This record gives sequence, C-alpha cells and structure tokens, in this order.
Amino acid sequence: MRKYIWLLIIPLVLFSFRFSLNQDPWDNSLEKLAEITDLVQKNSYQNPPRDEMIYSSIRGLLQTLDPHSYFLEPQSYARMREDQSGKYAGLGIQIQKQEDRLVVIAPIEGTPAWRLGIQAGDNITHIDGQSTKPISSFEAMQRLRGKRGTQVTVTLAREGLDKTFDLTITREEITLYSVPYGFLLDKDTGYIFIRNFAENTTREFEDKIKSLAAQGMKRLILDLRLNAGGPLFQSVEISDEFLPRGAMVVSLKGRRPEYNRQFRAVRDNQYEGIPLVVLIDEGSASASEIVAGAIMDNDRGYIVGEVSFGKGLVQTVYPLGTNMAVALTTAKYLTPSGRSIQKDYTHLDDYLLARNTDAQTHEVRYTAHGRTVLGQGGITPDFEVRTSVKPVIFELMGKGAYFGYARKFTAHQTSLSANLLLPGEQPSASSGSERIDKDFRVDERVLADFQAMLKSLNVKYAEDKFEEAKTEIRRELDRELHTALWGSEEGQRVYRLTDVVVLKALEVMPPTATLTSSTGAEPR
Repeated sequence: MRKYIWLLIIPLVLFSFRFSLNQDPWDNSLEKLAEITDLVQKNSYQNPPRDEMIYSSIRGLLQTLDPHSYFLEPQSYARMREDQSGKYAGLGIQIQKQEDRLVVIAPIEGTPAWRLGIQAGDNITHIDGQSTKPISSFEAMQRLRGKRGTQVTVTLAREGLDKTFDLTITREEITLYSVPYGFLLDKDTGYIFIRNFAENTTREFEDKIKSLAAQGMKRLILDLRLNAGGPLFQSVEISDEFLPRGAMVVSLKGRRPEYNRQFRAVRDNQYEGIPLVVLIDEGSASASEIVAGAIMDNDRGYIVGEVSFGKGLVQTVYPLGTNMAVALTTAKYLTPSGRSIQKDYTHLDDYLLARNTDAQTHEVRYTAHGRTVLGQGGITPDFEVRTSVKPVIFELMGKGAYFGYARKFTAHQTSLSANLLLPGEQPSASSGSERIDKDFRVDERVLADFQAMLKSLNVKYAEDKFEEAKTEIRRELDRELHTALWGSEEGQRVYRLTDVVVLKALEVMPPTATLTSSTGAEPR
C-alpha cells in the first residue's frame, strides 16, 4: 500500500510547485515587507526602529536604478527645502571644525547670534549640554538648526576669559545666499560667484550684476566652481540672462513623452552684449553644467577650468505626504548642440569621486559656429587649467592657523601688527606709523610673523613643506587678513586676483559677446 501512497503525493507536490511558479512571488509585497519588519523587530537583538527599516528598504530599491534617484526621509526632506528656498531656522553663524574644536568663523549680521554678541573665534564647547568634540561640523549644524521659535543653549569658550559661559538663543529664520559674492576685479571686469542654484538665485544674481554694471563693469567672469546644482528652472533663467531670445538653453528627453521638453531664452535686453567667461571644475554639476553647456554651445562665451562632474540626469521630486518624498530620475538633459554630458556610472566609486577617465567614449557635436564639443563625460572647458592644493595648506587650515593669525593680527597680538596702524585707527605715542590699506599684501615679514605665532602655539608642521607652499600660504593669509579687516567680499576679491583660473579667464576674455574667428584666442 505504501508504494501507492507516493502515487497520490507526487501529483500534489507537482501541482503545488506549478502553482508556485505561476504565482508572482512579489504579490502583496507591502504586506510581506510589513511581515519581515515585524519579524526583525520581534527577534533581532538590536531592536531597530521600524521607520528606519522601511526607509532603508526604499533606499535599497532606488539604488538599483541610478546614482541620483534617492529617498528623502523627514530630515533630508526638510534640508532639501532649506537649500532650495534659501532659508532655514537657526542662529546665524558660520562654523568650522578645527581639530576637535567647533569654532565660530563669523556671525551673520542681524541674526540672533550677532545680536547676542557671539564673536568670530568663539569655541562652541557644548550644544544643549552635549560636547561638540566628537561630532562633525555637519552634525553640529543639524543640532543648531531647528524649528523657528525654539531655543538652543550653546556653551562658549572665548579667548581672554577664564571660564566658559552659556547663551540660550531663540532660533529665527536665516537667509542663505545663493550668490554670496559679486565685485570688480579691476575697473572693467566683474566677478560673480554662484554657490548653488536655489529659488532665489536669479533675483540675487540680478542684484549683483546690476550693481556691477552701475560701477562700470564691461565684461564678466561667472564662477560656477564647486556648484553642485539645484532647480532646473533657475539654471535656465541664469542662462537666459546672456542669450538672445529664442536661443536654445537645454532640452529634456525621457522614456515617457510628457518628460520631453525644450527650454529656450525668452527675454531680451539683458546682458546679451557683455563679454563672458564661465569657470567650472570637477565640482560643477547638473544645473551648473546646463549653464556652461548653454553658453558654450551657443558660442556665447569661453569656459575655463577643469572638466565638470558629468551629471546629465533630471530628477522629479514626488512628495509622499507632507514630509517625505522620492526624487526619481525621469529624463536626461541635452545641451543645445544635442549632446548628453552624463558620465558613465558603471564604476560607482569613480563616478561619485568625480574621476574622469580618458578611456571613456565621447560623442562629438558642434556649437553654433561649428566648434567641436564632446559629450558623455561632463563639460570639457575651452581652456583647461588644472589646480591642486598642497597637503600642508589643508593641514594648517584644519588647525585654524590662518584664521587664528588674522584674529591675532587685527588685535595687535603679533610682533609685526603691534607696530602697525590698522584701518580706522589713529596714531598714538605707543603705535607705529605704518598704516595698512587695501593694497597691503602678505610678504616675507608677514610669513615670518605667522611662523612665530605657530611656534608660540606649538603648532607642528614640516618646514620644508611650508617652504614649498609659500605662494599658496600667502594667498590663504591674504584672504583671512583682508576678510578680518574689510569683510568677506574684500577677502574673496584679493584671493581671486591670484587665482590661476581667474588669471586665465582674464587672459582669454573675448573682446566681444559672440565668439568669432577674430577673437585671437584659440581654445586648447
């Protein structure tokens, strides 16, 4: 009888197997995810938060698509809105981690921190009673920000005071500037730096360029280095500032027809007639590359610097309720010549670290005047200028050496500055007669004074490396000293006057707005 039982069981097993093959294993997948989440919560020794497990599942799903589709949980979503709107609720201070110290670089005028007297150089030792030594500057920023009207207590250590002291500060809305700097490098050349693209970028840009035009600007350097992008529409509007009405700015091409769009310049009588150079580097991505590509492909100006990052994918943000969203790649963008600048992301580490490989295949396209341009690997500049920073520069920066010297110098606490007259000071019997003005530059005297301060503070560094990096160290000190004496914009202006990329831009600046064979400058 037993051998006949198997004749009954085998068909049942085969039927069950066939049924399992026909059934979609991911039917009711949300229910399965909930079951797995419950199982882990009940049995794992770690007792992980339920929300974080679900968030991780969503992140994992999106990571199978491309490097730029991502999930925005409540904290990330709030940060994205802050970046795009240009506003956040906080104290209004710039901070930097210097070794294990969290140092205030500067309070922002008019903010709660400024009104309560927080000073550049103050060391924030604790936030709401928790030490800042083990946390990064990003983590500290997250703790200092919060909902408008809420309070945070910071503990400050200040040079000259024996004890730390606490300040309880009410958070207020703080404005983040997308276009922080705009000034004249010389009587004819304007310089504008766009840090990122946000909802207020065009308005801030127009404020800066109108001010420079009123001061006599006749040509412009637009700096998009380290600009990782932002909203598409802002990059289209910035491009429109320089292009004649009807000129192509960018087009989108998606799998679904509704994502296929073209964006053209719609306004005239702006800055279409001003000679222009755009600066880019490996940190210039997305919206920055749209602007650079539009200027380049329309032969509107030269691009100077390094090959850009190579992000040519467009994300659409789909809200999931009030405080979560998914940013999904829905299209790629094409520059006016029809090229995609999206870099290959097969090797993700190389891609995210902005490593461009010469082995990559590039498509060839042509600008409005027939110049050859390459796609599928970022924007290749007309004039390539590679830059590098010696390790000792970052080493001293991380120890707060340049910033600390500038503070001591302006307080007459170094041997050299003790005998100098700083801006606004009147001569006295105990002061020297040499006055410092905006033409002041770091020389061997200042370098020696700087090294004396480092020695007095027991700051270690390799003297041979210091000697090799003297030119760069002078630049850093010039920036910090001019910032401390005349403000951050003057500090940036002096710093850019010795920037090799800016110097190349000045050298190749086209004499007319539209590039022609008569410019005399040959890209290389």
